[in-house]
Amino acid sequence: MTTYTALTTLQGQTAAEALADALDDITPEPTGIGTFEVEDGSGTWEVGAYFEDRPDIAGLALLAKIHGARPFAVSEVPDTDWVAHVKRELTPVVAGRFLVYGSHDADKVPDDAVPLLIEAAMAFGTGHHGTTQGCLRALDHLASAGFTAKSVVDIGCGTAVLAMAAARIWPGVVLASDIDPVAVDVARVNVAANDLEGRVSCIEATGLDHPALEAAAPFDLVFANILKGPLIDLAPGLTERLAPGGHVILSGILNEQADEVLDVYLNAGNSLVEKQEIGDWTTLTLQKIIEKVV
Repeated sequence: MTTYTALTTLQGQTAAEALADALDDITPEPTGIGTFEVEDGSGTWEVGAYFEDRPDIAGLALLAKIHGARPFAVSEVPDTDWVAHVKRELTPVVAGRFLVYGSHDADKVPDDAVPLLIEAAMAFGTGHHGTTQGCLRALDHLASAGFTAKSVVDIGCGTAVLAMAAARIWPGVVLASDIDPVAVDVARVNVAANDLEGRVSCIEATGLDHPALEAAAPFDLVFANILKGPLIDLAPGLTERLAPGGHVILSGILNEQADEVLDVYLNAGNSLVEKQEIGDWTTLTLQKIIEKVV
């Protein structure tokens, strides 16, 4: 069955949410409506609606004009087996010693790779995004330099691929937390699929606010692959929960945002270990400064 999408952009969250509310009242009724901030610092928001029947083009044009949005771009979406399509597109990803793959590529895993199974349907955190690759490479670089972590947490874990990577190479229990309960459920499925139950503990938490995170601190290593704003907000608390000499791997940072995030973490008491760019995205590895005893 052919379905339809209608997408537009406009300035500001309030305006975007008002337009999304107005879309609820048009005929034919959308089957879904979403608003998303464009992560380029411009304040632009995208509003999208999904229809089972051809939408009212004139009605959409009128709504866009009333709300100060660009004209809607309406597209047909053919009936597609998206999971099968994604499986064809998602080839195994190598990041240092780690290889992220789907079960359809299980026969392509080299014997010397550290395997991380993420199914194609689990779209976020499959390893194909520059942020995930950057974090896996940073972890590989730390491990290759002789660093070992006994206490690890992955903040904003998504599929838990980073937590599982740490659990593959070091003993102990790794914590994986996410604000989204759906992500936590996905993480638990992936942990089970990788035979890491009991090694990776998945919890729903907002930032660092959870008893399990408080009890496990201080951490030798923290992953935080989220966005610039939350990373900056977390800097003081995250640094406080790092063990002296502990490391933090940050990503979800556009290249042009990297210096701002870096400055915040340097001022919080960390030193830069590594900065790497993959496409539009930067990954930062920092180490908490050990205070000298006078």
